Amino acid sequence: MEKEDFIWRLVQLRMNKNVSARDMSLSIGLSPNYINVIENGGGYPSMTNFFYICDYFGITPKEFFDVDTPNPAKMNELVQAAKRLTNEQLDHLIALVKTMK
Repeated sequence: MEKEDFIWRLVQLRMNKNVSARDMSLSIGLSPNYINVIENGGGYPSMTNFFYICDYFGITPKEFFDVDTPNPAKMNELVQAAKRLTNEQLDHLIALVKTMK
């Protein structure tokens, strides 16, 4: 993943969570401008801080790099909810999702 792609993904996930870069930085225990520096191309986070970022979003590092899933936290929520459905309910859900394409 190129640096621009990393930045884009970080911004995408942060915007999905509807939080400012400053609030995110403070929430993960870093300086107020930490995320802003990364998003402005000032470097990558350390591995430890990258794990904090993933934890903040409620995703795995693999999900961070899976750019085909725009909102992995919501996808995880949907999958967990779907696990409790009957086969008939799953068929209805699948049909509904197909109409949304």
